[in-house]
Amino acid sequence: MSTHTSGMMIIISSPSGAGKTTIVKLLSKKFDYLISISHTTRKPRKEEVNTRDYFFTNKLKFLKLIKKDYFIEYANVFDNLYGTSKEQVINKLEKGKNVLFDIDWQGAKQIKEKKLKFKLISFFILPPSKQELLNRLKNREGNNDNVVKQRMRNFKKDVLHWDEYDFVVINQDKSKCFKLINDKIRMYKNGKKINQDKKAIINHIKNLIK
Repeated sequence: MSTHTSGMMIIISSPSGAGKTTIVKLLSKKFDYLISISHTTRKPRKEEVNTRDYFFTNKLKFLKLIKKDYFIEYANVFDNLYGTSKEQVINKLEKGKNVLFDIDWQGAKQIKEKKLKFKLISFFILPPSKQELLNRLKNREGNNDNVVKQRMRNFKKDVLHWDEYDFVVINQDKSKCFKLINDKIRMYKNGKKINQDKKAIINHIKNLIK
């Protein structure tokens, strides 16, 4: 008799600049997790490679894929479309692979609403401070003030979705952050109870948005 076990879905979300993509890559590199590569209409950044970081496409092709019910989730983020292939994800999960989703709160909500048969755990990553977030955005966006200001405005909206996730993690140090997330994943998989100080999280968020 087969003892095959399905994989688990692991959602990592954060406001722009809080470090979710870096954490997802570290988890995939260090542990046995596969990254679900999204389709996007966004232009690639200089270090990004098509089919490795994203499947880069145009809006017309993306909209056609929506009509074909191709995506397990999709969202409009900063006027760009992002979506995750349904077939790609389910095939990996059925083969027993744990799949990482680097998506925003809109996509996370869609996946949860589908109530798929696979185990699911979700994390929301926060920056350690507003100033650190600003510094990260400036470094990433090449000091493009308009883009940075837009990201900071949206941050105050995005961060309010923290309580839709199983766990919230503050990304003070990326090495500690990804190890903490992996520890929680293993505890959850083994059925262990994981406590979280919600009062401390709420106070931290108040400091971030004030």
